Amino acid sequence: MLKVMFVCVAGMSTSLLVEKVNEVAKGKGMEIDVFSRAETEARSDLNQADVILLGPQVRYLESSFREGISGMDIKLGVVDMVSYGRMDGAAVLKQIEELIK
Repeated sequence: MLKVMFVCVAGMSTSLLVEKVNEVAKGKGMEIDVFSRAETEARSDLNQADVILLGPQVRYLESSFREGISGMDIKLGVVDMVSYGRMDGAAVLKQIEELIK
């Protein structure tokens, strides 16, 4: 099962997007576990994810997260601001699929 961690400031603003991505993935029959974490929590849970997606509001953390996952088989990306604003689960799932190719 693919595990995807969304990261934002408090772990709350991404919770709706998590629901949307899970809905779309379920409709496609994908085995995926999407969850959100606050930035501080996420740093201690890095090994719990195959993919880490940063919310656009914390994109400034990208380089420090890249350092944190260095040497690990974890993909990292930043959710597109438009997809995030629209809570577009399908677009974000497509981004996840592209990251794991």
